[in-house]
Amino acid sequence: MKVSIFDVAKKAGLSVVTVSRVLNGAESVREANRQKVLAAMKALDYRPNAAARSLARGKTGVVGLILPTLQDSFFDAIAGEMNRILADSGYFLAVSVYASPGPGDIHYLLQEDRVDGIALLSPLAESPYIDEMNRRSIPFVLIDNQLAEHDAFAVNVDNFAGGYAATKHLIALGHTAIAHLSGSEPYRSTRERRSGFLQALREAGLEPFELAAGDYSAAFGYEQASRWAAAGKLPGAVFAGDDHIAAGVINALQRAGLRVPEDVSVVGFDDQRIATMLRPCLTTVRQPTERMAAEAVSLLLKRIDGAPKRTGGGRLAAELLRRETTAPAAANSTLPDKEQSP
Repeated sequence: MKVSIFDVAKKAGLSVVTVSRVLNGAESVREANRQKVLAAMKALDYRPNAAARSLARGKTGVVGLILPTLQDSFFDAIAGEMNRILADSGYFLAVSVYASPGPGDIHYLLQEDRVDGIALLSPLAESPYIDEMNRRSIPFVLIDNQLAEHDAFAVNVDNFAGGYAATKHLIALGHTAIAHLSGSEPYRSTRERRSGFLQALREAGLEPFELAAGDYSAAFGYEQASRWAAAGKLPGAVFAGDDHIAAGVINALQRAGLRVPEDVSVVGFDDQRIATMLRPCLTTVRQPTERMAAEAVSLLLKRIDGAPKRTGGGRLAAELLRRETTAPAAANSTLPDKEQSP
């Protein structure tokens, strides 16, 4: 038998009116009662009738998510968590892979009132989207946005602090010859992580072993580490701009007969799925994907319901996860740090 709103009300011990208000996002409901309704919905596996709710609210019941790729477990985790949270609120999530609009190009999700709101995940060309969404009065939220002037509409991670923490970890282990392989320059996170790296080195009175920028790819990390190994001139440690770069570094070092972390310590960023699949498991900086998704959905739904336009701007803390790819500098047996400087 299909579960109804009356069943939810009975389970929660509240009135049907209260349940209806919770389903429609009314702010007049006390938080304790809202939690009772949500718990009852979960226990009964109740899903609101999206079509009926959309008709009642004069809305589509659909939220769009535009992201540059699906070949990334960080993006995948955010999309999955957003989908789960939105489903609990009676919304459908429409996902579109669409990197950057061309001149005069309007994304189909922005046309003809197809969605109630839009989330842009790590957009490289966010201004054309924002201009069009503002013109069409479409509520939106940005996740990992690239332009600081749009932070008031965004949910971001403190990439500077993450890069700083990764580098401080390596310095605390006694490493003095530390390289940084950063990702694509257009990304703001690339520049912020590198700035955190450089700040930690400055405070320790150190210079980078090397700074190199490339793609967020294993191929880039592999190429750079292979070059070091071929030249016989290794850093004592590497802070990679993301886990894919770190994986490439580790692969190249191991193929050259070197050991991680005994010969070279490696730290990544993101905590992608690959981080725990590598052997040894990767020390990395974890982005809080669940909280990012929750904050983004909360901000977007508030904007859909008519909250003040500029309600974002916070930065979430990243977390250093110490695993198996970092070790004290004294453990390095191939080249002492003092012999590894350029």
